[in-house]
Amino acid sequence: MEKRVCLECSEELKGRSDQKFCSDYCRNTYNNKVDKATKNLIRNINNRLKKNYKVLSELNSSGKTKVSRTKLYDKGFDFQLFTSIYNTKNGNTYFYIYDQGYLPLENDLFLLIKKEL
Repeated sequence: MEKRVCLECSEELKGRSDQKFCSDYCRNTYNNKVDKATKNLIRNINNRLKKNYKVLSELNSSGKTKVSRTKLYDKGFDFQLFTSIYNTKNGNTYFYIYDQGYLPLENDLFLLIKKEL
């Protein structure tokens, strides 16, 4: 019979024949390492989306507000991250982070809006 070892620490396993880890600690450590780079990328993007959402929510308390690009940049807004785009029949393009959206206007102004769900 082949010697079975823990996938994380290589300690010999005793017990069930389908056992892969010697302890909960080893199981958790192993699973945290799996796809670590992908998980970090997703976590970082989600954190930046949350920040964008927070910025729009704070600046748009009334549901419809105009703000400057500078004000958004000063708050740390990242214009490259959004969750959806909506094109109107008039040719306007709204960018949304969940239910908070913005429309680029002239003179580096933006119309902030909240979509009613």
